[in-house]
Amino acid sequence: MIVVAGEALIDLVPGPQDPPPGDGLPALLPRRGGGPYNTAVALSRLGSDAAFCSRVSTDTFGEALLDGLRTADVRTSLVQRGAEPTTLAVADISPDGSAGYGFYVEGTADRLFALPPALPDEARALSLGTCSLVLEPGASAYEALLRRESGRGVFTALDPNIRAGLIADPAAYRARFASWLPHVTLLKLSEEDALWLADGEAQEPGPGSSGAGGADTAGALDAAIGRWLAAGPAAIVLTRGGDGLSVLTPGGGEVTVPGERVEVVDTIGAGDTVNAALLHRLAAHGALSHTAVTSLRPDDWRDILGFAARAAAATCSRAGAEPPYAAELAGR
Repeated sequence: MIVVAGEALIDLVPGPQDPPPGDGLPALLPRRGGGPYNTAVALSRLGSDAAFCSRVSTDTFGEALLDGLRTADVRTSLVQRGAEPTTLAVADISPDGSAGYGFYVEGTADRLFALPPALPDEARALSLGTCSLVLEPGASAYEALLRRESGRGVFTALDPNIRAGLIADPAAYRARFASWLPHVTLLKLSEEDALWLADGEAQEPGPGSSGAGGADTAGALDAAIGRWLAAGPAAIVLTRGGDGLSVLTPGGGEVTVPGERVEVVDTIGAGDTVNAALLHRLAAHGALSHTAVTSLRPDDWRDILGFAARAAAATCSRAGAEPPYAAELAGR
C-alpha cells in the first residue's frame, strides 16, 4: 500500500461557456483537486493499492472529495473529518495550457490535520507535498509524519510543488525544506520549483553575472541539487514540462527521457500524475527502498521516467486533473 498525505481541495476552473454579455466574470466549475489528492487517485487508476491521509471537511465539497476517493478505490480509513469549510483554489489557465492558482485557505478543514497513529504495517511508501507542508498548524503534523515514518524505514517521496503566494517567509521555508531531506528517499521537483528553492541558496549576482536563465543560474541549480542529494535522497527527479524528465543520483549519474508530444488542453494535475507514475513504476521494479533505488540501472530509470512521461502527457491531453488508467497507457 502507498499512502499519500496532504490536502484535498476544490479547484474552481474556467468553464467552457462564455460569460453573459457585459458580465466580464468567467464561469467557474468545481473540480476535485489538491496535489496529494490527485496523486492518490492517479496511483489507484494505475493499479497501485493507494490510501489517502488527510483532514477533509464534512461540507458538501468534502463529501464530494470522499466520493471521488471511493470511486477511485482509494482507501479512506486514514482520512480525518472536520466541520470547517473545504479549501478552494481558483485556477487561471494560460493560452499554453499552464495553470496558476489563487487559494482560499483561512479556517479550512485540511489545515487542522493532526498526526495520526503509526501507518499500517502494509504501508510500503509515503508521499507528501504541496500546500499541506506550508500551512500551519497542519504543516507541522505532516512534517512529523514524514520524520516518523522515515525513521520506521518507510520509503518517502516528496514533491514540494511550490505555491509561492502561500509562503510568507521564503527563507524560512527553504531552511525547512533542507531539514526534510535526510528523511526523503525520492525528491521530485519541477525545474521551476527547483530554481525557486535554489535561488535562496545562491549568492547575490555580482557585476557581469548572466542573470536569470544564464550560466550562473544553471550553475547555482546544479550546486543546489548536489547539496540536496548529499543530504539524503537516493534520487532526485527533475521535470521540465514538455521537455521531459531527468533523474539525478548521488554518484553523479543522470538519465533523461524526452516528453511525450500531445495537444495540451491544460496542465492541471500533470505533476501529480508524475508522482503517482514514479511510485507505481518503482514498485513494479521492486524499488520502494533507499537501497533498491540506488541499485537501479540506467535502463530501469529510462523505463520508469518514460512511463511517467506517458502518464503526464495523457493527463495534459484532457481538461482538469484526470489521470490515466493503466489500460490507457498499455498501448502508448
